[in-house]
Amino acid sequence: MSSRRVIWIILDGVGLKALPDAAEYGDEEAATLPHVAAACGGLRLPNLQQLGLGNLVEIAGVPAVAAPRGAFGSLIERSVGKDSIVGHWELAGVVSDQPLATYPQGFPESLVEPFTAIAGVEPLGNVPAGGISILKKYGEEHVKTARPILYTSVDSVFQVAAHEDVIPLERLYEICSQTRQLVDDYQIGRVIARPFCGNIHDGFRRTARRKDFSMPPPCSTLLDLLIADGVEVSAVGKIWDLFAGRGISSSALSVDNDDGMAKTLEALSKLDSGLLMVNLVDFDMAYGHRNDVAGFGRALEKFDDWLPLLCAEMQPADLLVITADHGCDPTVPGTDHTREYVPVLCWSKRMSEGVNLGVRQSFADVGATLAEFFDLETMAEGDSFFSDLV
Repeated sequence: MSSRRVIWIILDGVGLKALPDAAEYGDEEAATLPHVAAACGGLRLPNLQQLGLGNLVEIAGVPAVAAPRGAFGSLIERSVGKDSIVGHWELAGVVSDQPLATYPQGFPESLVEPFTAIAGVEPLGNVPAGGISILKKYGEEHVKTARPILYTSVDSVFQVAAHEDVIPLERLYEICSQTRQLVDDYQIGRVIARPFCGNIHDGFRRTARRKDFSMPPPCSTLLDLLIADGVEVSAVGKIWDLFAGRGISSSALSVDNDDGMAKTLEALSKLDSGLLMVNLVDFDMAYGHRNDVAGFGRALEKFDDWLPLLCAEMQPADLLVITADHGCDPTVPGTDHTREYVPVLCWSKRMSEGVNLGVRQSFADVGATLAEFFDLETMAEGDSFFSDLV
C-alpha cells in the first residue's frame, strides 16, 4: 500500500437532486446538475459520462452509457444542514447531528460588542448579504471611516470585509483569528476574512486573499487517522480551512478552478504516496451563489476537458474519487446551498469494468472506503465500498 495514491476531488456545490428531507430546508425543487444542463441546452461531459455520471440522473447532453468505465453511485447526507463544513466532515467520516448556528437577523450585541473591541472600531453592516452587494452598499463608507464590514449569510459564517488599502491584510487576519476564539460559544462554523480592492468609480471587487478560520471537527476524521498512521495528506483549495488545518501535511490555496486544477497536477507530481484532497470552489462560489447558470455549465465542461490530463498522470495503483459536498442550484429561488444527493465516481487504471455503487446511505461511505484502501482501522461512520473497486 505504501506506493498507492488517492486523488479525491470535491466539486463544491455539484448536487444531483433533492434529498427526501429537502423540503425541511426549502430545497424540494433543487437538482443542480440536471437543472444546469437543461438551462444550458445540454452539457458536453464525455469523460464524466464514461465514468457513469449520466447513469445517476437524467442530465441533458450526458446520457447513460451501457458500460461505464468507473464505479458510480450517489450519496445521502446524514448530517444536519447543508454547509460546506459539515459536508466535508461527513465525507471524511464525521456525521454532525447538531446544526451549526446561523444568524439571519444579524449577530447579537453580545457578540458584536467584543468584536468591536478586537477591531478597535464599530463595524458597518451586521446584516445577511451577498458578497458583492455588501461591497456596493458599504464599500465607500468603509473606505472613508476604516470601519470593517460585518455580514453573514444563510450559512454559519461570520464574515469580515475590508479594503486592503484601508485595513492591511495581516491586520484583517489578526482580527479574524482573535474573533475565531470569540465565536466558539456561538457555534459559528467559520470566521472569514474577505479582503477587497477597487473604488467607488470603477467598482469594488474581492481579492484572492480570502482566509477562513474554521471550527475544528469534533472528533477524528479520516485525515487525522492517515496522519497518525504516517500517511501523507496533501490538500488543494479550501480543504485546509474546512478542517482547521487538522490532518493535513501540506496545503496549496487556489484562486479559482483553473488554479486548483493546475495545483492538483503539481501536488500529484510531488506526492509519492498518500492522499491528495482537492476542493474546486467555483461551481459554488462563482456560479451557484450568483445564479450564473451559464458559468456553472462552462465550468463543468472545463473540468471534464481537464480530466484526461489528470488520468494520464495517474499510476496503475492510484484511485480517483470525484464527489461533492452539497448542491448549489443556480436555477431555484435564492442563492443558498441546496440539500441534495451528490455523485460519487471512482476510477483507476486497474478497473476492468464499471460497477453501480447504488445509493449510499452516508457521505461517510467515502471516508470508510479510503480508510480500507490505506489499511486503516475501520471508521466509526460509513460503510466501505472498497471491495467493489478491486
